[in-house]
Amino acid sequence: MSLAGNILVLDDDSAIRTVVAHALRRAGHVVTTTASLAEFNRALHAATPDVVISDVVLPDGNGFEMVAALAKAHPRLPVIVLSAQNTLTTAVRATEVGAYDYLPKPFDLDDLARAVERALARQEAGGTEPLDPEDHALPLIGRSPAMQDVYRIIARVIANDLTVLISGESGTGKELVARAIHDLGPRRAAPFVAINMAAIPRELIEAELFGHERGAFTGAQARNPGRFEQAAGGTLFLDEIGDMPIKAQTRLLRVLQSGEFTPVGGARTIKADVRIVAATNHKLDLLVEKGQFREDLFYRLNVVPVTLPALRERRQDIALLARHFLDGAAADGLPRKRLDEAAVRTLGTYDWPGNVRELENIMRRLAVLSRDEVIGAAELSIMLGAPTSTSGTGDVSLDVAVRSRIERLAREDPRTIDDGTLYQRIIAEVERPLIEAMLARHDGNQLRAARAMGINRNTLRKRLDTLGIPIDGAADGG
Repeated sequence: MSLAGNILVLDDDSAIRTVVAHALRRAGHVVTTTASLAEFNRALHAATPDVVISDVVLPDGNGFEMVAALAKAHPRLPVIVLSAQNTLTTAVRATEVGAYDYLPKPFDLDDLARAVERALARQEAGGTEPLDPEDHALPLIGRSPAMQDVYRIIARVIANDLTVLISGESGTGKELVARAIHDLGPRRAAPFVAINMAAIPRELIEAELFGHERGAFTGAQARNPGRFEQAAGGTLFLDEIGDMPIKAQTRLLRVLQSGEFTPVGGARTIKADVRIVAATNHKLDLLVEKGQFREDLFYRLNVVPVTLPALRERRQDIALLARHFLDGAAADGLPRKRLDEAAVRTLGTYDWPGNVRELENIMRRLAVLSRDEVIGAAELSIMLGAPTSTSGTGDVSLDVAVRSRIERLAREDPRTIDDGTLYQRIIAEVERPLIEAMLARHDGNQLRAARAMGINRNTLRKRLDTLGIPIDGAADGG
C-alpha cells in the first residue's frame, strides 16, 4: 500500500501547480501549493511537510539556494527538484545542494508520483543521502528523457566509490560518462587512467594492468608500473571489459575482492587504491551464459549499471550535438559552418549506426570539405549516403530534397523565388527523375511506364517531349 504524506509544492507556473496537486491528491496525499518563495516560507513555517517539490527558477529567489538552506535546517526533509534546464550540470547541482531527486521538465506525472513514494519511504526508514561534489563544465550533451536517466544515475554515484558498469553500442560516449564520474567525484585531483582491453594483446593484459618486475618475461628490461599503480588515488577505466581473457578476469576478480595486487613476476603486494569504472558494448550476461565471462566478476562490476542509449533512441538530441561538434570544429581552427533547417531535418532521418562518434566525424568532415558556410540537406545527404531511417516515420528524402533545392535557389539568387516560375521549375525537376526512373524500371516501355504512373501513353509522350527526355530506343507499345 502506498504511503500518504503532506506535500508542499513550489512552482510559479499555475498549470504545473494544478496538475501536480490533482495527481498527488488522487494518490491520497495532502497537497499545499505555493507560487513564490515568500509563500513557500510561510507555508513551511506553518507546518513542516513530508516532501517538498520545487522548481529551480523562482520569481523571487533561486530554487537551488532554497534547497541548500532546507538541507541545513531540515536535513531529513526530501526535496524533489523540477527544472526545464535539463542538463547533466543541473542534475549534479540538484544533488550537490541536497535534493533527494531531480526530474526534468516536461516530466511524467507517474514518475513524479513514484519519486514522492520513494521519498516518503525513505522518510519512514530514516535514511539520508548526503552528496557534496563541486560543479564542473561537462562534455555530455543531450536533453532527451534517455539522457536524463543517465544524468540522474551519474549524480547519485559521483560521491562514492561504487563500481560502475557502462554498457552501450560503440560510439555512444561510454568514456565521456566515465570521465564525468571521475571529474565530479572526490578523486578528481588524482589520475584518470583508461585501458582498452580489445586493443592490447591478450598475453600482455595482466602486465598492462598490474605492472611487471624486471625479468618477468622476455623483453622485460626494467620494472614497469601497471595501470592500477598509474591510477593510484584516482579512477581506472576498463574499456571493452567483455574482451578480457578469462585468466586476466580471474586475477582482476581477486584484486576487487582483496583490494591488493601483485605485479607480474613480483612478490610484494600493492594496495589497489582506485575506483573502477568498466564499459562494454557486449551483453555481459550473454557472455556469462556462454562461459566467456566470469559470473562472479560480472556481479562485482555490475554494482551500478549505466546503459547509454543509441543515438537513434535520442533523436531530439541530434541537432544539439551536431551544432556542438560544428562549434568545436571552429574552435579547433576549421572553417565555421552551420546547418540549414532542411539539413537539420535530414539528420533525424538517418539511423547513425556509429552513434555520436559517427555524427562528430561527419560534422568535422563537413567543416573541412563543404564550400558553403551554410550546409544544406542535399550536401549532407551525399555525405551520409541515402537516408536509412527505420524509425517508422516514413521516407522524407523527397521532402528534404525539395526544401533544400528551394533554399539553395534562394541563396544563389533570391529573385528566382519570387519571379512566378518556381512552381513549374520545381515540378519539372521532380517530374523528370520520376519519368526517367519509371522508364528504366520498365525497360523503356512507355505504355507500361505510363500505366504504372497512372497516366495515359499520349500524356507521357508529351511530357517526354516537353522535358526533353530522349526516347531513342524506348519501346512505344505494350
